Amino acid sequence: MQIHFLYGTQSGTAEYLCDKLKDKVGDRFDCKVSSMDEVDPTALDPETFYVLVSATFGSGELPDSAQSFFETLEERKPDLSRIRFAIFGLGDRTFGETFANGSKILMTQMLACNAQMVGERGLHDASSDDLPQHVAVPWLMDVLSQFSA
Repeated sequence: MQIHFLYGTQSGTAEYLCDKLKDKVGDRFDCKVSSMDEVDPTALDPETFYVLVSATFGSGELPDSAQSFFETLEERKPDLSRIRFAIFGLGDRTFGETFANGSKILMTQMLACNAQMVGERGLHDASSDDLPQHVAVPWLMDVLSQFSA
């Protein structure tokens, strides 16, 4: 199975996390990492599993590098019914209702285009003592275990 990690980042944390996740599973899967602004969501490959990792910026918005991906989904509404994805959100609980909202915005739009979500949305709280990879690696292992079940 091919896994394509797509990140939306403002400060680089989501990109760093995608690299860490790729390092963890790259010996078992054909993996690629790309910024969302480098990918056309209307051209996603049904043979690839997509792992989206998004930060939250400002008052609950998507980071700059995820904007064009989201806008294409929203405006063109491609049929993604053959696309499987998982999503992981980065945020800070001290921001209350907008915690990890960037990933929620992306998840909602992917589902609105009929993409198939695998597993629950993973979340990392920057105000916790955990490093993002300490939360995301077990989350990804759980998501991937659903393919062999």
